[in-house]
Amino acid sequence: MAKPAQGAKYRGSIHDFPDFDPSQDAEALYAAMKGFGSDKEAILELITTRSNRQRQEVCQSYKSLYGKDLMADLKSELSGDLARLILGLMMPPAHYDAKQLKKAMEGAGTDEKAYHKSLEDALSSDTSGHFRRILISLATGNREEGGEDRDRAREDAQVAAEILEIADTPSGDKTSLETRFMMILCTRSYPHLRRVFQEFIKMTNYDVEHTIKKEMSGDVRDAFVAIVQSVKNKPLFFADKLYKSMKGAGTDEKTLTRIMISRSEIDLLNIRREFIEKYDMSLHQAIEGDTSGDFLKALLAVCGGED
Repeated sequence: MAKPAQGAKYRGSIHDFPDFDPSQDAEALYAAMKGFGSDKEAILELITTRSNRQRQEVCQSYKSLYGKDLMADLKSELSGDLARLILGLMMPPAHYDAKQLKKAMEGAGTDEKAYHKSLEDALSSDTSGHFRRILISLATGNREEGGEDRDRAREDAQVAAEILEIADTPSGDKTSLETRFMMILCTRSYPHLRRVFQEFIKMTNYDVEHTIKKEMSGDVRDAFVAIVQSVKNKPLFFADKLYKSMKGAGTDEKTLTRIMISRSEIDLLNIRREFIEKYDMSLHQAIEGDTSGDFLKALLAVCGGED
């Protein structure tokens, strides 16, 4: 599997729009929504070609020009999958991610007005034990910066080997070992973790992901596997998730939408490259074969081209 080169450049498909004028954009959106029936193509064309920072400025200009909330107006003009995509693109990324986490925890019937608890409180009350600690650690986002440290990587790999029961486990308590392993996965920098996985192979002759799948179970296993896969190759991790959201009968539009929005300004071009390399079709083709109408047009605009 192609691994990103050390220090690989991650590139999104959406960038700042040149010659940007927030007032002009606000006027264009107002005109597209005025009167009977909205000009959905004009709305999606404008929103998918502005960066998130620029969309926030358009929201402010709209408010000062018309005294109205752009999000509320868009919500009343759009519906279904297209609304979910466009409104998601309009949200500041941190707000969008928090909202998706909240929905994932509550499952069906999300009461959006109930989003007054802090993310950590919500995670604490809706999940349990180790899984809760993993989610809180990831959600609070305090991952270290910087490169690898070989000696520390060997120590970290030893903890992993002990917890996965393929090294001589000292008389240490298993729960505290699991917590240490979780802290390693959730807080070390990505380059350092890649070194830990290499040291783990040297030490045990096993791949850490394969061993987690074999030795652990339930939510904790799934969370650890997802972290390991994204550390190994984040664009490939998301390419796999996108492929799964579209293959077989029925599309998982929510997952498809969430990844396209959240990666659009980060590494969607890298995800596209991994997608075509692994699945022998472009992300563009997969979206075309699986969605339709304005939702399809908006997704293709976010995708940013054919490979």
